[in-house]
Amino acid sequence: MPEPVEHLMVDFLTWLAPGARPYAEVMEAWRTSCPRLTVWEDALEAGWIARRSPPASVALTDQGRAWLTLHHSL
Repeated sequence: MPEPVEHLMVDFLTWLAPGARPYAEVMEAWRTSCPRLTVWEDALEAGWIARRSPPASVALTDQGRAWLTLHHSL
């Protein structure tokens, strides 16, 4: 059975899949102080998302799109 964080990761990457979103919007929606729910940090560390500027934005990477394709059916 997939971990709850995997479901959140699918939600997060699916949310980013249509295109880059403003950094502030991503932080407002996905940043957490809970050490068990590190979706933002894990996705960034894995290389599945990238911060871009200017303008400050966050986008799904090719690696993130590939991971999402493999895990989308969770």
